[in-house]
Amino acid sequence: MMKRAGVLSIWNNSESGPYRITVWHHIIFWGLYFMFNTLRWGSYFDDYDYSFKTNILSFASHIPLAYFNVYYLMPKLIYTRRYGLYGLAVLGCLFLALFFRFYTTYYLFGSNVWPEGPEPIDHITLNYAIQMMIGELYVMSFVTAIKITIDWLQEKHKIHDLEKRQLVTELRFLRTQVSPHFFFNTLNNIYSLTLEKSDKAPQLVLKLSNLMRYLLYATKESTQPLIREIENIHNYVEIERVRFDNELELDITVEGDFEDATIAPMLLMPLVENAFKHGANKSINGIDIKIQFRMIDDFLHFEISNAVPLAMLPEPEKEGGIGLHNVQKRLELGYAKQDYKFNIEKTSSNFKVGLNLKVK
Repeated sequence: MMKRAGVLSIWNNSESGPYRITVWHHIIFWGLYFMFNTLRWGSYFDDYDYSFKTNILSFASHIPLAYFNVYYLMPKLIYTRRYGLYGLAVLGCLFLALFFRFYTTYYLFGSNVWPEGPEPIDHITLNYAIQMMIGELYVMSFVTAIKITIDWLQEKHKIHDLEKRQLVTELRFLRTQVSPHFFFNTLNNIYSLTLEKSDKAPQLVLKLSNLMRYLLYATKESTQPLIREIENIHNYVEIERVRFDNELELDITVEGDFEDATIAPMLLMPLVENAFKHGANKSINGIDIKIQFRMIDDFLHFEISNAVPLAMLPEPEKEGGIGLHNVQKRLELGYAKQDYKFNIEKTSSNFKVGLNLKVK
């Protein structure tokens, strides 16, 4: 990854995202830098004409050296971990810049190549060489730091975008896990009634068609109105009510203002299905299931409980990991930690699931 980041050229206009750098950004950067340097040294020496001329020569070496470093030396040597060779290459470039600076100044502006220095010189001295090379190294480091920062921001943006895409894909996959599992159980119910030639079968088919319509269209979106989720849970409950007839003792409570409340589609359905699977299918006597929907401020307080036979503790979704695990995973992927609280309580005679979820 680091190697690819290094060779990403900020000249490339095809770069996407909020950190795309164009040719105009380069022109503006060097223009402002040149203006700042000219004014700075012109004010310091009270000679703006000389500062302008010398800065033209300085930037004639600054710019090629900076780009050569970030677009060639670093990708070829730093990102391939050839640090010693990189150090020698940089040192060689600094020496070339030194000779370029000295001889262009000598032939264009006179024999005194360093009038701002401690004493006039007409040849390369150690002090002059050190000062000029430090100046070049400063500009190289400054530009390199900017390039590395831009590359890091671009890579971070790409990683964030990839994580978002993976999140959406995983959420869609988890939603598709719910649908086949739910329909498999419901079709089994209808099959049992058709074997008995029950008049209840057509009612189940009608309720199931309503649920299928919801699943086909609602699960394509990331959120749906909470009231629609509750309505389809009612459809599911009615299917189970027909199946178990008088054996089912069901208490549904809906309280509060659900206007503008939204929720991930099919998030609550696995919890309801789980209650029927473990509370109804395993019961010998009466079936007791309680479902509560309460809105308090911006939060939905959902609770579902089912009685279970003694010595028959529920083992929710041991097969396939669908159901409670699905809900937990979808909460982790789709909601911030502070926006939900998911609780599971098990006793020898009762199984209860509670979810407090921010839905407004």
